[in-house]
Amino acid sequence: MGATYAELTLTNLFNKQVVSAHALVDTGATFMCVPESMALQLGFDITEVGCHVVTLADGRQIKVPRIAPVEITFGNRSYVTEALVLGDEPLMGVLPLEAMDLQVDPLRQKLVVNPAHPNFPVASAK
Repeated sequence: MGATYAELTLTNLFNKQVVSAHALVDTGATFMCVPESMALQLGFDITEVGCHVVTLADGRQIKVPRIAPVEITFGNRSYVTEALVLGDEPLMGVLPLEAMDLQVDPLRQKLVVNPAHPNFPVASAK
């Protein structure tokens, strides 16, 4: 199986700056992550919100900046969250996937809206 990428729109809700993101979709990651260059394009001061400790794939733990509020849009879905400033490409983790009721289709290597809920996201409350 190969990697799955999705076309997202990211918006800084404070200043309404918008960027398009070709993001890696990673169900093993937790948060939305953006490279520093994209955080700056969105107009964020990466020292303003705070930091979060993350564990990398090699087991190292590092402290990275957070930016917020970021609206993530994919198709007819959107989600307001924080993003971590990390890496050299945008990465969409499981929190936005679940909140937006999206699924990874590994055979077609595509991100898709949950076919059981095509018109709006549905989340479990139990």
